[in-house]
Amino acid sequence: MNVSLIPIWTVDVVGSILMILFAFLSFGLSLRLKKMDPNNIIVTYLLWVCLALFVFAISRSAGHLLKQIFLLSHRQDLWSAIQPFSGAINTFTFVMVGSVTLFFERTWAIYGTIMKDRQALQNAHEELLYLNQNLEQLVEKRTEALVISEQKYRRIFEVSKDMILVTRTDGRIVNLNPAGKQMIGLGVSGDGNVEGRFFQSFLSSPEDWNTISRHIEDRGFISSEEFDLILEGGAQRRVLLSGSLAKSPSDEGETIHFLVKDIEQRRLMQKQMAQAEKLASIGELSSGIAHEINNPLGIILGYTQLLLRGEEPRSDRFNDLKTIEKHVKSCKAIVEDLLNFARTSSPQKEYLDIQAVIDDVIGFVRHHSNLENIQIETHFAPGLPPALMDEKKIKQVLINLLMNAIHAVDRKGTITITTRLNQPANRITVEVSDTGHGIEKENLLRIFDPFFTTKPTGEGTGLGLSVSYGIIKGHGGNITVKSELGKGAAFTLSLPVSPPLSGR
Repeated sequence: MNVSLIPIWTVDVVGSILMILFAFLSFGLSLRLKKMDPNNIIVTYLLWVCLALFVFAISRSAGHLLKQIFLLSHRQDLWSAIQPFSGAINTFTFVMVGSVTLFFERTWAIYGTIMKDRQALQNAHEELLYLNQNLEQLVEKRTEALVISEQKYRRIFEVSKDMILVTRTDGRIVNLNPAGKQMIGLGVSGDGNVEGRFFQSFLSSPEDWNTISRHIEDRGFISSEEFDLILEGGAQRRVLLSGSLAKSPSDEGETIHFLVKDIEQRRLMQKQMAQAEKLASIGELSSGIAHEINNPLGIILGYTQLLLRGEEPRSDRFNDLKTIEKHVKSCKAIVEDLLNFARTSSPQKEYLDIQAVIDDVIGFVRHHSNLENIQIETHFAPGLPPALMDEKKIKQVLINLLMNAIHAVDRKGTITITTRLNQPANRITVEVSDTGHGIEKENLLRIFDPFFTTKPTGEGTGLGLSVSYGIIKGHGGNITVKSELGKGAAFTLSLPVSPPLSGR
């Protein structure tokens, strides 16, 4: 039975022609896409695949067409010669497609990295474009913030009540705030420029700067160390110093930033507290001693007075007994002063005008002392409220201060009594100052000690100021002294106002 080969031939021929047509169209489309987007890796891959398929379609279809032509013309020998070449071309095209596909995987990874870098560059470009467009505004904002920050720290530097000091590591002063200039006595203007001077020149001891430098070098800072500063006038002031090393971002090098606190008043207050505690202890001791001595003295005085009754006034025995009586009374007066210093007796307080009391004391002193070349001046504050006090004891204090002032001016000079009202502290102050020789610095802390006196032997017992101290403390007040050798002294009494002024 003969089967017709026409359908098979038709399918083979028509399919080959259509394969060539579709491959040509696909290759042409990929070329157009490549021209539209030359950098697209997918389009490039598609172009190579289409090229390989186009070659494969030409080779495969041409082979089939030649095969049919040779078979129809009964030239199978020619087809047998060409067939291996057609198969080789087909194999080569498949190898080409496989190679392109394998190469594309690596190319795709590189393409991904390139796209990421491209996106990063795009973002950087957009950011640079934004910065370029808004650079002026950003610079203005940053400048404004910098100015505000500088003003804030400059204000802290200017208004600080403590010394803020910046120095080089060798101690050369770079900057010093107004409080620091005022602390060392230079003032805030005029000749107060200290830049370029060395900080160690203001320290009382050369070893102080060595100590500071050693702390800075070893630890990078120094914290709360006490030193003495020498002021421009030569006086000394106790300070609390802290500092740290700071590295400068510029070429200026390292600097040291110091914070210096004035603790002179605190030190004086501590000394006053120690003095008060010492006087309180002495007062308790004096009280016990006075009571133990007072009883035997009373017995001696009593028996002496009994013996005096039986003696002739002009006899030697009578004179001896009178001498004993005199010295016993003197001892009893000293014991009484000791008891007053110890505040063992309760003051008889009443509301009095302190300025009237002062006038009475001045009148008494004028009547009983030679004030021919001594001028007593008063500066009374108007409208002082009455104060609760024991008149006799306050007069005793004022008389003692006036007599000391008279002795200090050496019968020629000026004594000034000034009263003030310290309304915030609710106190009245009375200052007794003189133009005398003053008190030596080493004696100021001992001035209220019992039996301490700078007067010659026989002219004072050294109990006047200690008794006055006890009296003022018994009134809830305070007594202080300030003096400069050769320029006189000033004693200040501070007494509370009762009831408080705010309740009047």
